Amino acid sequence: MSLQDSFLFRHKKKLIALASPFVLIVAVLAFQIKGPHRFYRVDFVNVGQGEPGMLEVGVAKADITPDLSKYDTYNDVDGDNKYNKDKGDTYNDDNNNGEFDPIWIAGFGSNRPAKGVHDPLWARAIAVRNNGVTVAMVSIDSIGIFHDQFIKIRKAIDPALGVDHVVFSSKHIHEVPDTMGIWSNEFPLPWTLDERYMSLFRRACVSAVTDAVNRLQPAEMFCAERELDPIENFVDDSRKPIVYDRKLACIQFRRPEIGTNIATLVSWGNHPETLGGSNPLLTADFCYWLREGVENGVEDPNGVSGFGGMCLYFQGMVGGLMTQLHTTVPHRNGVDKFRKSDWPKAQALGENLAIEIVKALKDESVWKCENPRVAVAAKTLYAPTSGLFRIGAVLGLIHPGMYWGFKIRTEIDVIRIGDVEILTIPGELYPEIADGGVEAPAGQDFPIAPVEVPPLRAEVMKGKLNMVFGLANDELGYIIPKSQWDTQPPYTYDDPDGPYGEVNSISPDLAPLLHRESVALLGRMHKALEGQ
Repeated sequence: MSLQDSFLFRHKKKLIALASPFVLIVAVLAFQIKGPHRFYRVDFVNVGQGEPGMLEVGVAKADITPDLSKYDTYNDVDGDNKYNKDKGDTYNDDNNNGEFDPIWIAGFGSNRPAKGVHDPLWARAIAVRNNGVTVAMVSIDSIGIFHDQFIKIRKAIDPALGVDHVVFSSKHIHEVPDTMGIWSNEFPLPWTLDERYMSLFRRACVSAVTDAVNRLQPAEMFCAERELDPIENFVDDSRKPIVYDRKLACIQFRRPEIGTNIATLVSWGNHPETLGGSNPLLTADFCYWLREGVENGVEDPNGVSGFGGMCLYFQGMVGGLMTQLHTTVPHRNGVDKFRKSDWPKAQALGENLAIEIVKALKDESVWKCENPRVAVAAKTLYAPTSGLFRIGAVLGLIHPGMYWGFKIRTEIDVIRIGDVEILTIPGELYPEIADGGVEAPAGQDFPIAPVEVPPLRAEVMKGKLNMVFGLANDELGYIIPKSQWDTQPPYTYDDPDGPYGEVNSISPDLAPLLHRESVALLGRMHKALEGQ
C-alpha cells in the first residue's frame, strides 16, 4: 500500500484539526506549570563577620493606594455594594474598553467593587545593618501575595544597595485590592488579576526598600513583650483547640544620645477584618488606628502620647482562625462596647492595641539590646498540593509554577537582630504549632499523634524575644496541624458541620513540612551563631 493510500495520509487534515486543540492545551499547561523564575532558589545562612558594631536602622514607606479615578465607577441601585447588572446596576466605562474595570476588594467573597478610600494603604520597610549583614523587612497592607511577585521585587532592587535579603509580610487585610486574583469580578475569575495595580505595588516595594537602606543611621534597640489579657477584648479563636497568639512583641529603635524614635516594630496575630464583608471602602482596618496611635498618640480618656517615628505592624499567626468578628471590643472610656462590624469597632481595637504597645515600651521591664548582631537565613521549599488547589496550580490560576510531585515553590526565613529572633511562615499558621497545644482529637482524618512538635516559638526559637511573621513571602492559606485535619465525618469536637479551615489550605502535609524545615533552618542559624 502506498503512502497516499494510507488512512493517516487520506485523513491528515481532519486528524490535524482534531489534534490541534489537544496540542494547544498541552502547550498551555506546560507553560503554566513551568511558571515564572523557574530556577530561583535560596538556601543560605549569613551571620556576618567579626564583632558587631553600632546597629544601623532605616525606615521608609511607599503609598500603595490605587488611584480610583483611573478605574471604572458604578451605579449601585440597591446599595448592596456589589455590581449586579441583573438588578439594574450600571457602570461608567471610563477607559472605553467595554468592560467593567473597578478595583476589586479582597476577602469575604467576590464582586466587591471599591467605592472609595477611607485611609491610605502602605508598604512600610525597615532596613537593619550590622557586622556586614543588611536585611530589609517590608510590611504590606494587602490580603496576601504569591511568591513569584516577591521574586520580581527582589530582582528589581539595585544590587549596589548591598542588601543581603528582603523579607515581605502581608497583613491579610480584608478591605484592600485583590492581589491574588481570586476575589475579582462578579464571579471568582482568577485570570482577572489587576496587573496595573500589581505593577504599582511592586514599584512601591522597591522604592520603600531603597529609601530605607539609603536612610540607615545609628540606632539603639529596646525590646518588650506584653501578654494581651483578657484576650476576649482583642481576638477570638473560632476553631478548637482554643489557642491564641497572646504575645504582643515590640521593638523600638532610637537615635543614640538624642533618644528620639526612628521606628517601632510590632508583631501580633489577628485577622484585620473588623468591618465585615459589606464595607465598600479601601482601608487598613484596625492596623490604621494602631499605627496612628503608636506614632501620634491616642486621645483621652485613658489615652497615651505617641512615640513619633514610623510604626511597622507585622502580622503574626492568624490561623485557627484569629478574628475579632465575634468579639466585643470595649472603648477605652470603659463604657462603650462594640460588637457590630463597623468603623467604631475597628478604631477601638486599633487604639486599644496602640495603648498596649506604648505601655509595654514604657514599662520598667523593657530591656536594651547590648549586642545587636544581624544575621539572616533563608530556604526555598517545595510544598505539596491537593484537591482544588492542585488543579488551580496546574492550570496556573493560583500560585503560578508547578514542580515535580505537584509541588509549588515557597520559602521560609530566619532573621536575628540581637536578642530578637524572627521566623517567617508563608501562610496563616495555627498558633498551636508555634506556642504548643497541638491535639489529636477523636474524628481526625489521619489517626496520628501530633506531628508539629516541639512548638516553634515556645521551644525551638532561642531569642529573648521571638516573633513569627505570617503570610511572609507567600500566601499558602491555613497551615493546619495534620493531626487536627478534618474534612470527613465524624467531625472533631462533636462539630455537626465540620470545622472551617481545610477549604483554604493547600494540603494536610503543609504543616509538617513547614515545621520540619523551620526546625532545621533555625538549627542551622543557631549553630552558625555559636561559632561566632
